Amino acid sequence: MDYKKILVLRLSAVGDVIRTLPAVKAIKKNFPSASITWIVEEPSKALVESQPGIDEVILFPRQRWSEGIQSPKGWWRTIGEVRTFIQSLRRKKFDLVLDFHGILKSGLLSFLSGSPQRIGFDRRSSKEGNFLFSNRKVNLPKERISRFEKNFNLLKGMGLEVQSEDYPLFIPAEDRGYVNSFFNQLFPPLKSPSIAIHPGTSPKTTYKRWLPDQYARLADRLVREMDATVLFTWGPGELEWVKMIQRRMKESSILGPHTISLTQLGEVYMHCDLYIGGDTGPMHIASLMGIPVVVIYGPTDPVLNEPFGPHKKVIKNVGCNPCRDRSCKRLKCLEEITVDDVFKATREVLSITV
Repeated sequence: MDYKKILVLRLSAVGDVIRTLPAVKAIKKNFPSASITWIVEEPSKALVESQPGIDEVILFPRQRWSEGIQSPKGWWRTIGEVRTFIQSLRRKKFDLVLDFHGILKSGLLSFLSGSPQRIGFDRRSSKEGNFLFSNRKVNLPKERISRFEKNFNLLKGMGLEVQSEDYPLFIPAEDRGYVNSFFNQLFPPLKSPSIAIHPGTSPKTTYKRWLPDQYARLADRLVREMDATVLFTWGPGELEWVKMIQRRMKESSILGPHTISLTQLGEVYMHCDLYIGGDTGPMHIASLMGIPVVVIYGPTDPVLNEPFGPHKKVIKNVGCNPCRDRSCKRLKCLEEITVDDVFKATREVLSITV
């Protein structure tokens, strides 16, 4: 069919929005004349807006509405905003909605958009009754698949059979210039192999962080035994964590530039031969840039959270992982992973790719 106006629903989180981008890029490749609108929450808005082929980005103000609906003074104002939002959505007259999120909130948005064709996941692969709002339901394979593959599977609802080919993240020229200026001023300059390490995670997912002493010892080995340049990247709230690791090192390393966007971070990784880190958004950014990655998995599922491109997984099955217990204090699944494990994986990947 010749779709003219397509609505994409993947509201959050940043890592999941990143993993939806290749599927949306595949839609644009197959329907180049279609106008694509994406509804997203604030943390991912700038990233989605930076990508060519996405014609319009609509902000879903979840936090403001959540606060407003709980306030006696803000209740009526919020209800009015929601009504105006839905009316504006319906006026756009979308031919098709693709609900990649699969929860109640996205299901309601899909239904209230007024689109005659609403594609979503089946009952087994969605949550909170989301499947009730779709009139085209996509059945996923019974075996576990990655989130990237899951999103590509949703395109079957619009008649597309898409392979996981190269759908790189687009880097705006100003972001390339900003990052290049940092590397141009480095002395001595980067030498190969250059390895980016991102040891941090968001404040809500510290349970996915490998131990700082382990990172320090790994980085020292990379410098001594592989003559590598080690560059640490960091995000909001992670700078002191990275500096602590650097202080525990015996060899020298480079502190990456302050990046204010995921596209700037992606450009940093383009200067490196390999990425090492945990199951985080930056890992997926590196994989979308075509950079080989070594992923340190602890409590998270290594199949569902598999990178997009070439990679090596480091994981120890300790009997209780994968899990989602954010309150776990023991984190045996991470403690059992040794420096030798990650160093060996790094050497194997570099021997193939560099």
